[in-house]
Amino acid sequence: MSFIGKFHPLLVHFPIALVLADAAELVVLATPRQAWRTVAVVNIRAGAAMGVVTAITGWLFASSPLVDASPSLEWHRWVGMAGAAGAIGAALLSSRLRLSSRRAAFVYRCALFVTALLVAISGHLGGSLVWGAGFLGR
Repeated sequence: MSFIGKFHPLLVHFPIALVLADAAELVVLATPRQAWRTVAVVNIRAGAAMGVVTAITGWLFASSPLVDASPSLEWHRWVGMAGAAGAIGAALLSSRLRLSSRRAAFVYRCALFVTALLVAISGHLGGSLVWGAGFLGR
């Protein structure tokens, strides 16, 4: 299983599609062009699917002998899981956008933006694990 886990560093970049979904959804808010909603929905669904794969490989990688258990790893692990779960939730909510009210769009946007925040935090924690604390300031 640790072989599959070694793909985590490669796959971890795919959930960044969530950031593209957020940007597209912000364009939806700023303009009347609903074509951007399609861009947002495609990106959140792709980000959610890859987020699940990334989370699985991360758990496998964390249990390999190459990785030392630490509180930072646990934070990274659980914030990443919350991000994957949030992405799944936002992807599921995206299927109700055509049929629903402004309230459904609001809930979807909240899920989308909170998920992107969780992915950003998880990414920062992962970067700290690999490059050391304070890697942004160097």
